[in-house]
Amino acid sequence: MVKIVFSDIDGTFLTPDSKVSERTGKAVRSLLAGGIPFVLVSARMPEAIYPITDQLGIQIPIISYSGGLVLTKEGETLASTDMAAADTARLLTVIGTKFPQVTVNYYAGRHWYVRDRSDKRVQTEIDITTAQPIEGDFDERLQAGELPNKILIMADPADCEQAERELAADFPMFHVVRSAPFLLEIMDRSVSKATGIRVMLDHFGLTAAESLSFGDNYNDLEMLRYTGASVAMGNAPEPVKAAATEVTAPNTDDGIYQYLVRTGLIEA
Repeated sequence: MVKIVFSDIDGTFLTPDSKVSERTGKAVRSLLAGGIPFVLVSARMPEAIYPITDQLGIQIPIISYSGGLVLTKEGETLASTDMAAADTARLLTVIGTKFPQVTVNYYAGRHWYVRDRSDKRVQTEIDITTAQPIEGDFDERLQAGELPNKILIMADPADCEQAERELAADFPMFHVVRSAPFLLEIMDRSVSKATGIRVMLDHFGLTAAESLSFGDNYNDLEMLRYTGASVAMGNAPEPVKAAATEVTAPNTDDGIYQYLVRTGLIEA
């Protein structure tokens, strides 16, 4: 029996134009009204998640940075995993040397640091998430002890794929995975959406067998394999669909709502 529901955000919970459809919003409110917790699980920072929950008029727990930061519905920290300073410094040097054409983002807790706010890729992220970055020097943040939960690379798809392959080989202490063809997420090796879910399940006193997850991309694989029931969106790549127990309609067609109605977790 499903007692808690977890969902990825981009490509899953949101439509392609980064909106929450009316039926998806209804689905979440119906779950909460029925006493089933709903948790958003995303590579996004908290400040890029809360505008969504505010829009829906709900207060829920969130799992940010793909498991690197786990917060209660009141915003209290249940778990936070930083990247080691020395390894991060070397990572930033390697990225700058091998991939000078990419855009690097430094996320630490509730702060998003960039080297240049006017960068077009940064501006696109601002437009999508409404989160606001701070211009700063990454080395200074490290020296000040403000360690990152995540380093994000924005790049052309070919560069993103190459960077994923090379950085994963060079930095085994980090978890390196694409969340989109043009986005590469880098976190401590121990971090995944599954580890974040484990923390949240402990918080609620529930088990993985009692949980359901929705996802659409490669950084959702650990989550989909971990929860007792898992659903890939119709817009997911085939390997992601294969990892889930079921497949629903795409995010363009209210896939979350359709699945929850079909399985009787909510009423139409």
